[in-house]
Amino acid sequence: MNPPDEGASPAGLPDFEFGDPSDPGNRPARLAVGVVGTGRVGPALGAALQLAGHRVVAASGVSAASRRRAETLLTGVRLVTPPQVMAAADLVLLTVPDDALADLAAGLAATGAVRPGQLLVHTSGAHGTAVLEPAVRAGALPLALHPAMTFTGTAVDVARLAGCPFGVTAPEELRPVAEALVVEMGGEPEWVPEDVRPLYHTALAHGANHLVTLVAQAKELLAAAGVAEPGRMLGPLLGAALDNALRGGDAALTGPVARGDAGTVRRHLEQLRRVSPQVAEAYRAMARATADRALAAGMLKADAAEALLDVLADGPGGEGEQR
Repeated sequence: MNPPDEGASPAGLPDFEFGDPSDPGNRPARLAVGVVGTGRVGPALGAALQLAGHRVVAASGVSAASRRRAETLLTGVRLVTPPQVMAAADLVLLTVPDDALADLAAGLAATGAVRPGQLLVHTSGAHGTAVLEPAVRAGALPLALHPAMTFTGTAVDVARLAGCPFGVTAPEELRPVAEALVVEMGGEPEWVPEDVRPLYHTALAHGANHLVTLVAQAKELLAAAGVAEPGRMLGPLLGAALDNALRGGDAALTGPVARGDAGTVRRHLEQLRRVSPQVAEAYRAMARATADRALAAGMLKADAAEALLDVLADGPGGEGEQR
């Protein structure tokens, strides 16, 4: 998606200049950028905006680790209080935890730190722009730009933004500005309406966070089985499974549950109850969900599904009350 022509802005809004970030001759320092919250995300996005020709002028961070990240990724940028960041910047990145965002926006508005026409950008996947309403009443222009990526807090994050999808939510008149900023950071804007923002974030968290849990559990089980390098063994298998799932969805289902091998699943649960009862419960829940999807996709016959559900039913012996 192309950014608006340089100098163009929606009717009634201040003129923000956007150029082609790939053209070094068309990258003047157009906006003064501030970062409130220098965790893993804020410094990386600030650095990306600097590469696009904007100028990070101030940042705020509380912990020693966050201040070190700011000093590393935003070299020479002064570290000040949030109100001082607001006073210095045309565009402010609010990169704080989800649950802190509403109080931060309300506090900045109540103390008079918000200037009319100031762009306020938060990066929370869980929120749209409604969370910034107190600041909007004070004249701020709200944008929700969520990079769908995990961050390390190091310089590698800036390079990883290339092609990274961003969930974008903004008032319609600010949509060109929001999308242009994402493109300048190297990302790909994906429009997410305000009312489905929580569902959008739920989907990402369910996939990414629970994937980490599953992989960690699988590594622990392989280590218990005597495998010296569990990660090395899992890498090719999980990489192929992820690629197949992204390409084919339910058609990528494989393994004993999708095949209806109830006896194998029973033996899996017996091993898990002995080695890790906690993982046994996770296995049981995921196996039930897998059986449901395989059945709905026509990959699993009804009689095989019934045998599987008997094995997966709650109870100390693996068979008990049906769902």
